[in-house]
Amino acid sequence: MLQKMLENQYGITTQEYIKLDTYDALRGNGWLYVISNPAGKEEEDISELGKIAEHLRNYGDHNVPIFLQSKEGNLITTWEQNKYCVLANRQADEKQRKIKLGRKLAKFHERGRRVPFQIERSSRIGKWKELWEKRLEQMEKVWNGLLFQTPEDEFERMFIESFPYYMGLTENAIQYLVDTEIDDEPAETDSGTVCHERFSKKTWGGNYVIKNPFDWVFDHRSRDLAEWTRERYFRNFQTYDVDLKQFFEEYQSVAPLSSFSWRLLYSRLIFPLHYFESIENYYITRSEQDKKVLEDQLSKILRQSGEYERFLAGFFHISGAPIKRLNLPQLEWLYKV
Repeated sequence: MLQKMLENQYGITTQEYIKLDTYDALRGNGWLYVISNPAGKEEEDISELGKIAEHLRNYGDHNVPIFLQSKEGNLITTWEQNKYCVLANRQADEKQRKIKLGRKLAKFHERGRRVPFQIERSSRIGKWKELWEKRLEQMEKVWNGLLFQTPEDEFERMFIESFPYYMGLTENAIQYLVDTEIDDEPAETDSGTVCHERFSKKTWGGNYVIKNPFDWVFDHRSRDLAEWTRERYFRNFQTYDVDLKQFFEEYQSVAPLSSFSWRLLYSRLIFPLHYFESIENYYITRSEQDKKVLEDQLSKILRQSGEYERFLAGFFHISGAPIKRLNLPQLEWLYKV
């Protein structure tokens, strides 16, 4: 079906269908065509991402695909009542070698920082505070509505009991962020760059490197560093420290972090995104199976809350941040844990 769509809408003939990690892809004429769902994005959003992709490619990043226009000149095409975007890249036969992800990410950020035009639609720069406050407010509303009734299930009971603690943690994150913006001056390297919604070891694919523009947002580099750290910590909280140290060493061998960067990064780690996503996803999904998975996930988050406090207390030290030289403030109460 996808081969038919490519031929009909783009005039492209391909030889075979392949599955690339989570992506549907087709091969032909020495090119790899990745078929993507626009995921609610509009033509203007895709156009902006396309310009960013072009910029990164011009600066030498060959793992960034280009958006193709359909025969009608559109970036989003409709075929059999479904919407699609097509991303194309020259086919590379060699599988991904073991890469130094920290270094690669730093180089990606350095290229992204040089985008020569105003980013509007995908920008998150300076918006963390209002986004966090909004999420907190929405969740508090749900929590207040449940307070005076018997919990429907185990998930609800855990949510009702745990929310005041996570509300406090969120307020700590917001305060730390606000203090950073008041007390510290951003360095030149703190300008916005191309980041990812949730950067992790798997974001760029497993066997083949694909830097998918649908993963991107324009933000401060510390977003990616914090989300990589969070995911790595939760993958196995007993063995994360060696990877963490190495990742930050690699990253800083290309782009040393300013005190402003370290502090933004830390505020994002204090913000309990993992908790918020667990609760939000539970109330969005209709699948009983997903609800069970999310219930187990929340239970694990709550069991490990003390462990997460210890992680936050030790983060600067483990990641090799120059705490004294940059005078990085730490959360007093964490050291009483």
